[in-house]
Amino acid sequence: MSLLIGIFTFALILVSLFLVLVVLMQKAKSDGGVAAMGGGMAESTFGAETGNVLSKATINAAIAFFVLSFGLYLAHIYQSKHREGADAKLPTVSAPAVTKPAAQPVTPPPSEPKKP
Repeated sequence: MSLLIGIFTFALILVSLFLVLVVLMQKAKSDGGVAAMGGGMAESTFGAETGNVLSKATINAAIAFFVLSFGLYLAHIYQSKHREGADAKLPTVSAPAVTKPAAQPVTPPPSEPKKP
């Protein structure tokens, strides 16, 4: 089970990195300073339909991100419930416990009366 959780965690990291990159590649509505820093690169890569391609990729990556996150959440709950059941068993004792007799309280010796 933990191998499957590790694989899904790695996939979640890849999907989240892809989601960040796709969001950063999208053109802003106010095309201010983005064009000066290479904002038109995505348009030259994907052609005139850049907005549609990047929007679909963003939606698909977001869906994959949420499905993987929820699946990992359920897998961790499943793993912790089954781990608690195995750890809750008490160990068996093969030898009886040795009991000591109760210690007698120590009383101080009687003190001598004070002379005036």
